[in-house]
Amino acid sequence: MAKKKKKPVNQIKLQISAGAANPAPPVGPALGQHGLNIMQFCKAFNDATKTKEGIILPVVINVYEDKSFDFIIKTPPASVLLKRAANLAKASGQVGKEIIGEVTRQQVIEIAKEKMADLNTNDLEKAIKVISGTARSCGIRVKE
Repeated sequence: MAKKKKKPVNQIKLQISAGAANPAPPVGPALGQHGLNIMQFCKAFNDATKTKEGIILPVVINVYEDKSFDFIIKTPPASVLLKRAANLAKASGQVGKEIIGEVTRQQVIEIAKEKMADLNTNDLEKAIKVISGTARSCGIRVKE
């Protein structure tokens, strides 16, 4: 007989720097209020992300009734990938008025391919438009 799949009671969504999860906020309080073992999550997350150190990664943690959990690591936010491609520390403070960096169309295509699993489209051209829009709102120009 097949094992019955457990349904998650709660979902916790966090953005954590890869390989740097620790019990301090935001991880500790978010997991503690659901009664989860914080150190067990931190060790598992750090082991799973040690190859991507320094990049901020979104993670979705599914909490079950018996206080067990599993987690899904998503791709980095498009803005983080764009800032890294343009060698910027932060995005523009004046969106639409100030251009602070440039990326090539080829870089946008690479970012779109990387983000394809987390975007709400399966079409590469539409994914490129989504990433280009994010670049525009970060103050980054896309060179053709």
